[in-house]
Amino acid sequence: MKRLIIGTRGSDLALWQANFIKDKLSAIGVEAELKIIKTQGDKILNLRLDKLEGKGFFTKELEEELLGGTIDIAVHSHKDLPTIHPTGLTIAAVTEREDPAELLLILKDCVSVSHKLSLKNGAMVGTSSNRRKAQLLAIRPDLNIEDLRGNVPTRIQKLRDEDYDAIVIAKAGVNRLNIDLSEFHVEVIDTTDVVPAPAQGALAIQIRENDSELFEALQKIHHQETADEIGVERKVLNLFEGGCHMPLGCYCKKEDGKYEVWTSKAETNEDFPDRLFYRVDSLEGLAEKIVSKFSPDRKFPSRVFISREVSEHNYFRKALEKHHIEIDARSLIRTFPIVTVLDPFYLKHVDWIFFSSRNSVEYFFKLKPTLTKNVKFGVAGKGSEDSLRKLGHLADYVGEGGDIDEVANLFAEAVVGKTVLFPRAQDSLLSIQKALKPETKVVDLPIYETVIEEDVDRTEAEVLIFTSPSNVEAYFVDNLLEPGQQVIAIGNSTAKVFDEMGVKYILPYAPDEISLAEAVFGIEIK
Repeated sequence: MKRLIIGTRGSDLALWQANFIKDKLSAIGVEAELKIIKTQGDKILNLRLDKLEGKGFFTKELEEELLGGTIDIAVHSHKDLPTIHPTGLTIAAVTEREDPAELLLILKDCVSVSHKLSLKNGAMVGTSSNRRKAQLLAIRPDLNIEDLRGNVPTRIQKLRDEDYDAIVIAKAGVNRLNIDLSEFHVEVIDTTDVVPAPAQGALAIQIRENDSELFEALQKIHHQETADEIGVERKVLNLFEGGCHMPLGCYCKKEDGKYEVWTSKAETNEDFPDRLFYRVDSLEGLAEKIVSKFSPDRKFPSRVFISREVSEHNYFRKALEKHHIEIDARSLIRTFPIVTVLDPFYLKHVDWIFFSSRNSVEYFFKLKPTLTKNVKFGVAGKGSEDSLRKLGHLADYVGEGGDIDEVANLFAEAVVGKTVLFPRAQDSLLSIQKALKPETKVVDLPIYETVIEEDVDRTEAEVLIFTSPSNVEAYFVDNLLEPGQQVIAIGNSTAKVFDEMGVKYILPYAPDEISLAEAVFGIEIK
């Protein structure tokens, strides 16, 4: 095969990507050289991307040279590509996806760990992405989001110059350029909090459609699993008829043989986004199914019951109120402290403290513990993490998803040979403790008890959300499900109770406010 010419933009990241593909080609015996091409997106830096005419701001000029025969390959960040390819061109291969999460870089004097995302109240955050802005404002409506253009080093320099309190950039770009960020506080924004752009983190290798010899050669560096995942994401984007400026996030990943897909869509960058989560065996027809859920004609539940209090500015409340869904929020249990004074002995040689619930966090810190400097915190999920943050502490281990057994096993690996304190409910199932290795020492500390309410009133809500096994027990002492009522179970232990009862239920991805909103949004009333 002849020596190929790879077309690329001239930014540091684009050159890294092109050289990465050049090295991949060299490894399979195909030699290539680079040709730098300026795009519209590189030339116009004083306008937001959604103010530029047309689509393909970072790709059009490369595609024109590819069609003209002056280059043989164009290397793109896949998320920058329009979903409709120019006639005569094709994506011959995609690379294995880099981590698609976002990074929040914060000036150290603007950090406040007691707030979600560790940003001080009212912080100015730089990003020109409508998708990021809509999702960030949903989580932190107090933030001021300002436009930020330029390549990755330029954006970081603007933060260094204190033009912003923080900026959001893709983790993939930072990883690829190996940038030292030690001067900033770096917060990784999980893909379940801010859903990435379709195909974020993947590279696209574009060639002429009739270049069959090159197509065959490129299959040696093609990553099919990534192609399958981003194929769903980009089809969702295509069905919504959106470009890269649409406030749309869609992310698919394969986990334990199943596909997990998150979608976030807003009408504008200041609109509260709707969120949807699916866990499925097959990707067939999934994009169409996702898009149908966002139809303006679909019918939502009129009322949702949840077995805990929901504060006025809670994410879950805002997500439901957007669709005029009434919330019947009331806990069916009461909790009481059983320890009022904490013996300092408990904390003397502790390496870790693990919290399995918000209650365990709150009751523990009411005891005014004197903590050692190096103690680390583990939490079962984001609800406990948020409670810990409000008290000024960051979690060193946060369980992901709703599978408590998986959370327990991963935490057990992290604390082998350490001493772990467990402030807990008196009737705790001890799921985490049971998973620990024999060489890990447990300090057990029951600090509160749970009492079930009597004579619980039934609810007329179409959707019932139960937050714990105790709440299930309290409700079903005197009540049964009405025809048509649907159940959402938070966490595996709650789900297990419903399994034993023979009741069908929906299990959200995780026991947090966003996942709950996703579960309710996915329920359509006939």
